[in-house]
Amino acid sequence: MRILVIEDDQETAAYLVKALKEAGHMADHAGDGDAGFAMASEETYDVLVVDRMLPKRDGLSVISELRASGDHTPVLILSALGQVDDRVKGLRSGGDDYLAKPYAFSELLARIEVLARRNTPSEAETRYRVGDLELDRLARTVTRGGETILLQPREFRLLEYLMKNAGTVVTRTMLLENVWDYHFDPQTNVIDVHISRLRGKIDKSFDRQLLQTVRGAGYVIRDDG
Repeated sequence: MRILVIEDDQETAAYLVKALKEAGHMADHAGDGDAGFAMASEETYDVLVVDRMLPKRDGLSVISELRASGDHTPVLILSALGQVDDRVKGLRSGGDDYLAKPYAFSELLARIEVLARRNTPSEAETRYRVGDLELDRLARTVTRGGETILLQPREFRLLEYLMKNAGTVVTRTMLLENVWDYHFDPQTNVIDVHISRLRGKIDKSFDRQLLQTVRGAGYVIRDDG
């Protein structure tokens, strides 16, 4: 998932972004209401995590203005104001869920996943299949020939992107931008290392190789059988 965190406390924001990325998601950060509204309007996100008390434009104003513009991206409101009236006001402003501070990251992540599931239009977009290899985005599981394959978060994101574009050659630049969220080349072998690890898990013990290197172009996952 791609998540936007709109939070003015830099320490809290850094923690959330880091934890979300470690959980296998892509996360951006906006430090005030104006920046958050602009990023949410210009980019596509699966879920917005919005602090209620923000400089320049408060969180509820950000949400209500997004809704007025026709943006229906699911929103999880974070706030130190946890009374019933506060929660009701937040939900009526257009929020989909409300989490009072302090909170446990595990609960925040679970709520984000629930919001993303609610916003998923069809099963076809939550499951990918290439040959006998299957990936379930919501359950975050991978199987091949009925055998469960355990992947690290980055490996899962890499496989998800490849399977989403099954049959199409994806370049190193595409992988850097969409899997690592890099908009520059770090001049490392990070892609080669992860491709090698992924290939060892999804192909090594099976008859057909699905993950292929296209020399000089990139990588493609397909079933030639």
